[in-house]
This record gives sequence, C-alpha cells and structure tokens, in this order.
Amino acid sequence: MTTKHDHQAPWRAEFTKPPVAGSAGRSVGASPGALASESASESASESAAEISERWRAEAAAVKPYIDPGVGVPESDQWLDKPGIALLQAMLGGLAPPAPMALALDYQLLHVQPGRAIFQGRPSARFNNPMGSVHGGWFATLLDSALGCAVHTALPAGQGYTTLELKLNLIRALSEKVGLVRAEGRLVHLGGQTATAEARLVGPDGKLYAHGSTTCLVFPYRKAG
Repeated sequence: MTTKHDHQAPWRAEFTKPPVAGSAGRSVGASPGALASESASESASESAAEISERWRAEAAAVKPYIDPGVGVPESDQWLDKPGIALLQAMLGGLAPPAPMALALDYQLLHVQPGRAIFQGRPSARFNNPMGSVHGGWFATLLDSALGCAVHTALPAGQGYTTLELKLNLIRALSEKVGLVRAEGRLVHLGGQTATAEARLVGPDGKLYAHGSTTCLVFPYRKAG
C-alpha cells in the first residue's frame, strides 16, 4: 500500500484487498455482541473486573493488525470506496491508523454502519496540572468516535469535516480507571450535514463524558 511517509510505513497489503473475515473488530461483520461498550449492553452477570479483562482481550485481538508505523493513505486509494472501507482497512492492518491515536494511547476497535467504538487507556502522561486527565484527551476520544460514526455512513466520493463539537465532562479520569470506551452513533446524515452522539464509559458502567457533533458533508475530489 502506498502512503505518504512511505519510507516510515511499508504497509503489508494493498488497500483494495478485503479485510480478513472471521476476526472480531476487523470487519463490518464483526459480531455486534462481541463489543459491548455502553453500560446497558454489558451482561448483568459480569463484574467491572471481568468486563475490563474482556475489553483488554478484545483490544488485543485487533492490535496485532494495526501497523505501528506512521503514514496517511493517498486519497486515490480510498476515494472510490465507501467511508467505512477505510476504517475497516485500518482494523485489518491494510491501512495505517491515525498517528494521533498512537501518540495518545487509544485505538479504533469496531465499526459498523453508523457506529464506531474506540478504546483508550488514561495515563498520567495525559494529566493536566491538577493531576487528572486533561479534557483534551476526553475530547479526542469522543471526537474520534463521533467523526468515525459519520464516516462509516458516507458513500464513495464524499468527505466530511467537523463544524461543531460539544462535550459534557461528567467525571474526572485517572489512570486508576484502567480503560474507557467511546462509542459514537450516527443520528442524521443529510446531503450537506451529519450529526452524531457519543458516550465515554468505563468498565464499571460509569459515564465519564458525552458529546455531539455536527459535520459538513461534501463531495471529495482528487487534487488537481
């Protein structure tokens, strides 16, 4: 696969190759029941510790296929494909992940039409001067889930950009929480705008933040 900064990221396969089937998280067809991100989705019989362990296992199943190199797919490789195809390729190791996700220790975990899940690990590296995780880290996970929920619904030849991002930070985060998940869901997709909502939750079901976005949708054309 050809990417910008290709000398840093020799991708293993062509983007046109479909993701390997039958592995959780790597394709649109991954079992929806395998990735429960909202507290209402979690089994009542599972403890927070059990859910946390399951979350770690689900992330570990995806992570080997996410190339740690840095690069950006060239637009002519994904322009003629629906938006979900690029995200699916990232989960299949066929396209590079966003460099920001590597820097801030979070990853794309699952996509399906109108839905995207990211998982992150709060760390003291992301703390503000008061000793808790900076609001920008909350915002980054939620913005990623919101934007990708929109992205999954876009047909080939369409792009998007954020017009508005609104967040509500409910609880402080620290590395003691362990893992959190941001799940974005598409609310509306129109000819010019799209909206989505997202929640940031811990394995104990606590809500740490929620947010919404409005995105501008537009035809995406090759430069030149």
